[in-house]
Amino acid sequence: MFHASKMDPATQTHCVLLLDLPPSALGGIDLLSFTTTPRFRGVKNVPPGLHFVFASSDAALSVRHGAWLYVSPGSGSPQVFVKKWDPKTEDLVAETSQTEVLRWKANLGSFWKEGLTPYRQTVQSGDTKEDEDAVEESTDWNQLTSRITQTLLSRIAGLNPDHWSLSSASSAAQDLEQIPGLEQSNSVIHPEKELQFLPINLKQTWRAGATGRERTEAAQDRSWALGDLVENHCKGANVRAREYAILGELQFCFLMVLTLNNNSCLEQWKRILGLLFTCRQAVKERPHIFIELLKTLRLQLSHCADMEAGMFDMNEQGGGFLNPLLRTFRKVLDDFDGKWKADLVDEFEELQEFLQDEYDWTLDDSYVKHGMLELEDGERVEMDVNGADEDDETGEYAPTVVELTSAQLKELRGASGDDQGPEEDEEEADLEDMDTRY
Repeated sequence: MFHASKMDPATQTHCVLLLDLPPSALGGIDLLSFTTTPRFRGVKNVPPGLHFVFASSDAALSVRHGAWLYVSPGSGSPQVFVKKWDPKTEDLVAETSQTEVLRWKANLGSFWKEGLTPYRQTVQSGDTKEDEDAVEESTDWNQLTSRITQTLLSRIAGLNPDHWSLSSASSAAQDLEQIPGLEQSNSVIHPEKELQFLPINLKQTWRAGATGRERTEAAQDRSWALGDLVENHCKGANVRAREYAILGELQFCFLMVLTLNNNSCLEQWKRILGLLFTCRQAVKERPHIFIELLKTLRLQLSHCADMEAGMFDMNEQGGGFLNPLLRTFRKVLDDFDGKWKADLVDEFEELQEFLQDEYDWTLDDSYVKHGMLELEDGERVEMDVNGADEDDETGEYAPTVVELTSAQLKELRGASGDDQGPEEDEEEADLEDMDTRY
């Protein structure tokens, strides 16, 4: 039953109603999550721009459902987004009945003060349970979403009707077989949404029909694959907009891992980083992308500790997949000359300093060899050897000089002569071998 309650229109602000949530449900908006109370109805004072609301039946690692919303700037009447929890499907859905939406809008005054919590991204003192249970986050939302657009959200998740929705179990088709527990027919009643990511296949980063050296070079320098994405798969009014769409997808994927624990988004986040940090020529041709990439990544990594279930362990030995990528990218920067790379180097050094301070990562030429060392008495000890370059044959890894007898030397020369072939054959063999490995 609704009871009309008057309120001063001048005091009304943009708000999101999250209705019918079960007791002690998990609720959240952007970087702030909290446990709800029975009187909770949503969030008020929502600023203009893109926002992400999400909910789950409890705070445990159950399936979470979320929706992206766009609050329009301007001096028009405040927007009211009405979402409700469907207990049958345990999904956060839009209220499609305009009659119900109008009735909720008309009765905002009855729960405006006690039922709606003010929008914020840092914990403030107060007397509501939402305040007490709020997880404190920083005010980084605008930077973390700087390249996410409505066009990008429509491509990935589809607009329906005033929001873009997905859940923890939503997945791109290419990840369905790789992520345990996800199947094409996830649910007959409530099938999971397929995410439409940019097509990134790191096992084939060359043009169709390429052979030999071209394939090898494209496997080692993935600039062609990046250019192909920008030209043929990204949407935007101009080249810069299409380039930044890749960073927008990187931002989208990271935030869906952070808020929903979405595995498919984690895989795409890794694929995008794997593509960008293995480019060479594109670094010189499109340096603005990589400058912003490094800034974005540094901010994202500062939030990795907020992820649940250890989806990305920054303290993993060797830094998992990311440490080798960053080491490779550093070498790419070192190979270039020119003043144009100064800003890139500055950003990389800031990222490197952050990783060193926060996670004790080292991205310079030193590295660690890990293995078993057998002592003189036969005891085997597990140990790390630090400070040697991967290609440096010094100390324990130095080559040993062996004196050969005349017979051995003659035999070695004979074998070398028999195996030596034309220079073109050797080069072709090398290329074929590299193609196989890549």
